[in-house]
This record gives sequence, structure tokens and C-alpha cells, in this order.
Amino acid sequence: MQVIYLDSLLLLNFILDYLLLLLAGRVAGAPLRRPFLTLGAALGAAYAGAVVCLPGLSFLAHPLVRICAGVLMVLIAYGTCRRLFRLAALFFALSAALGGGLYALGLMGVAVTLEPQYILLFAAAAYCVLSLVGRGLARHGPRELRRVVVQVGPRTADLTALVDSGNTLRDPLTGAGVVVAQGERLAPLLPPEADFRHPCQALPALRDPRRFRLLPYRSVGVEQGLLLAVRADRVAVGGKELGPRLVALSPTPVSDGGGFDALVFEE
Repeated sequence: MQVIYLDSLLLLNFILDYLLLLLAGRVAGAPLRRPFLTLGAALGAAYAGAVVCLPGLSFLAHPLVRICAGVLMVLIAYGTCRRLFRLAALFFALSAALGGGLYALGLMGVAVTLEPQYILLFAAAAYCVLSLVGRGLARHGPRELRRVVVQVGPRTADLTALVDSGNTLRDPLTGAGVVVAQGERLAPLLPPEADFRHPCQALPALRDPRRFRLLPYRSVGVEQGLLLAVRADRVAVGGKELGPRLVALSPTPVSDGGGFDALVFEE
């Protein structure tokens, strides 16, 4: 008979629930708020502990209660995001993938233990597997991709952009949304001194500084950074004319798989 230690059970479920919420947010392109992810994962761990350690409350193991608990976790982690339905669907899809993996291990005779020395190893393996599953789920449908036309002076560039609810970058003067484009794709439209890879050094060297600006931003792994932005004479997203807009130049690709080269805002 296997003895289940409550602290190990809570720790393992907390880590796995945190990873599931984190990956669901990354796949959906939602803003990641670590304190709320932690609260959502803590709720999931407490629920798992109650199911195992409170046999008098057997209704907690009912599938409808499990679904409600999962939805509540997503609400806590991403309550202000516009894509809650998709986030919940991704969370349950990733959870099902993890459960299927555990079931497959059981069929192969591999026992998953809750001993502390195995928790981190199992969590690392689960993260790698879930990341692979998440990449498959992250293939964006055609309705989420838009054709973007950017014109600077007489030159134009055609881009493929992802509509990203996590793109909250705004023009500090007008409050209008900013398109974030892969810098290399817009380099032919810009003067040679517009080095988007070194924005602080490039700005003083530009002959038309009124067209260019530095924009502060935050992203995963970047607490505070600066992007070189150009005021385009014309921006059109999906055939809709937006007029002059700021376009931020990313020094790195904005898509892991190369399926798009810009991020546009939701209005």
C-alpha cells in the first residue's frame, strides 16, 4: 500500500497546475501575471488535497466539480483577459494531455511516485511534454492572422500579423495601439542609420528624429526595455485603413515558427 504524503501531493499539484496555467497563457498570447498564476495554482493544489484527504466530501471528485474548479483556476489567473473561453479550453486540453501521459505510463508499468526527490524531475519532464503539445495547439487559424500594409515615405511593406490580445503597447501621446513588427522586415523602408537592434544609439544619429521614437516595453524575460518605433505614413490592417501609426521595430522574430512577422492590437 502506497503512503501519500499531503505536502508532496500539494507541491506536485501546485507545480503542475502552475505549468498548465502558464502554458495555456503562452499559447493564447495572454498577459502573464505571475501572482495570479500562483493563486490559481494554489487553488488547484488545495482542491487536489481536499479530494484525496477529505473522503467525507466525495462530491468533490464529481466531474462537474472538477470542471468548475478548473474554470475557477483560469478565472483567477486570467480574469481580465478577453480570451477566457480559449484559455479555459487550452487549460483543459493540456490537462487531458498530461492525464493521458500518466495513464500511458501506468500501462507501461511505470509508477509515478510522490516522493520529494522525484517531484522536480517529473515536473521538468511534464513541462517539456506539455510545451510540445502547446506548440501544436498554438497553430493559429486564418481568422487570427491579418495582412498588414505599412508605408513609410514612398515605400511599402506587406506583413502577416497575429491579432494579439497581449499586445498592449500604446502610443504615449495619442493612446493609439502600436503595431510590433519584426525589424528586419521593415529595414528596406528605413534609412541606414535606423539601427533597431541598438535603439538608444540609433536615435541621435537619425536625420529625421521627429519620425522616430523610443518606446518602453515589457515582455516575458524582459522587465524593462526600449524599442525603436517609426511613425508610418499609412498602416492598414486587414483592409482597414488606420492612417498614420507608430510601428515598433522588434530586434528579434515575433513568431517562434515564422508564421507571422508582426503583432497587431485588438481595438
